[in-house]
Amino acid sequence: MSVQHTAGTSLILRLELENSIATFGQLAKTIGENGGDIVAVDLISATKTTAVRDMTVQAFDRAHGEQIVKELHALPGVKVVNVSDRTFLLHLGGKIEIQAKSPVKNRDDLSRVYTPDVARVCQAIHADPQKAYTLTIKRNTVAIVTDGTAVLGLGDIGAAASVPVMEGKAMLFKQFADVDAFPICLDTKDTEEIIRIVRAIAPVFGGINLEDIGSPRCFEIEDRLRDELDIPVFHDDQHGTAVVLLAGFLNAIKIVQKPIEAVRVVVTGIGAAGVACTKMLIAAGVTNIVGVDRNGIISNKNEYDNVAWDWYAKNTNAAGVTGSLADAIRDADVFIGLSGPGVLTVDHLKMMNRDPIVFAMANPMPEIEPEVAEPFVRVMATGRSDYPNQINNVLCFPGIFRGALDCRAAEINEPMKLAAARAIAAIVTEDELNENYIIPSVFNKRVAKAVSRAVVEAAIASGVARRERLDGSYASQS
Repeated sequence: MSVQHTAGTSLILRLELENSIATFGQLAKTIGENGGDIVAVDLISATKTTAVRDMTVQAFDRAHGEQIVKELHALPGVKVVNVSDRTFLLHLGGKIEIQAKSPVKNRDDLSRVYTPDVARVCQAIHADPQKAYTLTIKRNTVAIVTDGTAVLGLGDIGAAASVPVMEGKAMLFKQFADVDAFPICLDTKDTEEIIRIVRAIAPVFGGINLEDIGSPRCFEIEDRLRDELDIPVFHDDQHGTAVVLLAGFLNAIKIVQKPIEAVRVVVTGIGAAGVACTKMLIAAGVTNIVGVDRNGIISNKNEYDNVAWDWYAKNTNAAGVTGSLADAIRDADVFIGLSGPGVLTVDHLKMMNRDPIVFAMANPMPEIEPEVAEPFVRVMATGRSDYPNQINNVLCFPGIFRGALDCRAAEINEPMKLAAARAIAAIVTEDELNENYIIPSVFNKRVAKAVSRAVVEAAIASGVARRERLDGSYASQS
């Protein structure tokens, strides 16, 4: 499967030029005529006869970059010495590392961090397992667990190929919420084995972030682990998407001035994220939702082998609408897409109610291109960073886990997720709110703090916090 890289492909080209034949002007002209953008030029070395330059060139994608390199190869007096992809350079040797908090400078340090003195710390934890939260990394560490079966738009690429994504997520945990996270990429698709492994490694971690596990297995894995572990288990593809979607949704309906209980919502793509988004919308007060998947509208008039679809049929579409997306979307107020490109058309948009709201979140290509939809919608959001209103999970998971770890929550429940969504929405003030700004930037430093604070308060109120906040700090209830 080919994947579109929305940020483009940035290449560093090392070129050797024969001064008597080739000129920099020829290089620039060739790159420009082939649609490339020169970002930077560095002279590496020069003699009377040759010059070696590094040119950083932005291309649309890998194929476009290869075409530019081919054209440069063909120029007289030009030798392409090396081609480096800047994205690959960022990943060399991995993107994360472990650092010691205290240096070991002498024998006394060694005896305290390791043998023999460490034995006293081990005995203290053995006598009181809760001390693991104060005497080990457990208090601030999350396992990012995947089996590599539903990675990005790539699908089932396996455990090893999923590692770069999980490393990236670990970086985001650290940067946005100072949570230490580590990739746990499992080379198995067996549900029971995944549950057994995660249960076995849980003593090290304060929380489990499930990631990129295929549907419907992801539902059982999360449900079982939530029941069997005493630390938060959170499937970000489901609940992270749902939390950020709800945040954008709450602000979008403010713009069109429609009460939440009156809006009619159509959801396409009833997988893990589609089900979670629907549950979140229902919890927030939406009463009229119709789900559509590749076989048409999900209705209680049909029977489904898929347990998620069976739940969906029993809890949505109270009017019993049947047929295709065209039947579902007539007079709808909101479209939520978690499916694939081309699913939504202009004809569909023309059938919607006044001031349509469209969340086209398929990645990398949304259900309808924003440029095509713009004349027909009031509010448009996607999952992409190159358009306004990006629905991005990074707005959610760092702050949610920060809050859950801080209050030692036993789980991440519905009130905590709702509180997180409302906290994200509230970052956008009434003065700032408009059609192109319904959700804050992922780089807004206030988001993670606001989310973590709201999550702690909801955890305490719902009875799952194991530490109470006292005067701005936390004290153990035990």
